Amino acid sequence: MSVTAAQVKELRERTGLGMMECKKALVDSNGDLDAAIDLLRTTGQAKAEKKAKRIAAEGRIVIKNDTKHTVILEINSETD
Repeated sequence: MSVTAAQVKELRERTGLGMMECKKALVDSNGDLDAAIDLLRTTGQAKAEKKAKRIAAEGRIVIKNDTKHTVILEINSETD
């Protein structure tokens, strides 16, 4: 089945994902928008599970204090 640019655009607007990822999901679901969203959801969960096991070693530590309080904040991230 052929997928139109309008279908890809609508799926991108609803999910916020990349164009090629949306197009592949639409092709795999034969143009069914709801099925494509379900497919993206399941593949996204699988990707999230893989990334959850990895350690995000890049980040920053900030320490702020005054006469009464001290705050230590650590933020770690992983980028594409």
